[in-house]
Amino acid sequence: MIEEVQEAQLNNEMTAGEMLRAARTTGRRKREIATIAKQLCIREDFLQALEDGNYTVLPEIVYILGFARNYAMELGVDPDVIVKKIKKEMGIDFNDEVIQGVVELPEREKPKVKETLDKNLQKFKDTKFCKFLVKYWKWIVGGVVLFAIVGIIIGMIIAPAAEETAPVEEVAPVINAEPAYRQPVHERYGTENREDGEIVIQAAEESWVKVEDARGKTVFSRVLVPGDLYYVPKGNKNKATFGNVGGIDIWVRGELAPKVGKDHTRKTGILLDADALLGINKSAEKAKVADAKPKETTKASDAKDSKPTDTKTSADKGATEKKQ
Repeated sequence: MIEEVQEAQLNNEMTAGEMLRAARTTGRRKREIATIAKQLCIREDFLQALEDGNYTVLPEIVYILGFARNYAMELGVDPDVIVKKIKKEMGIDFNDEVIQGVVELPEREKPKVKETLDKNLQKFKDTKFCKFLVKYWKWIVGGVVLFAIVGIIIGMIIAPAAEETAPVEEVAPVINAEPAYRQPVHERYGTENREDGEIVIQAAEESWVKVEDARGKTVFSRVLVPGDLYYVPKGNKNKATFGNVGGIDIWVRGELAPKVGKDHTRKTGILLDADALLGINKSAEKAKVADAKPKETTKASDAKDSKPTDTKTSADKGATEKKQ
């Protein structure tokens, strides 16, 4: 009981800041201002000013009392005692309470709004710009009206001519270049290659996919789940690695290419060349074209050789008849 009385007397003699500092620095739970400032979302210098009793660096009275109340509650000090002490130290001799965060100031402290507005208005009147407007306002208004009239007339003249000469734009039909994927599309990757690329990779089963360019630089590496798409960059030198090669559908120019491996098999170095994936052998096609040309030449030469032979044979027949 005696200790409580002594503590109450001591609190009465201490200022609000001293009580806050004592609560923070004494006892078992000593704390730093920086830590409390982060927890309360109050600037550290504001809390330091409360402890120092330097209320001039703080904002309006409503913020001072609000900060002090929150700070006291955090330190386990009676917030009402702290607020009363701060009011007393600041010389606030009225008993107004904070209602919804607003404090009613005494009449002597209320800002004189009308006087402030009058001063600002007078300053504006004294500026060169205001004097210019007052002196030449008729010319300014007349110029604006004239400019508006001229603009309307020009618009009326140009608009019909533009309507007559403007070509009718034909709306191009929207073409869906996407193939009929076997899996519903889940996510799309590499969409920047969608317009130029010829190859689209879709996961039919979960599989890791890595794509490298001609220099061996990885341009895509990700685990695709069923339905995920990847648009391969344009070019025929990209190479791919599939963790589950049988679970990957490769679409080339809207056509499903043959599988390049078995299910649950890892395969690397797959050349992402459109013709190669579709099974088109370019060298074989060139060979076919080359073989076709000699055949046509041989037929033509045979036809030429057959005509002189027939002519010679008919001449020999005529000479034989004359001899007879």
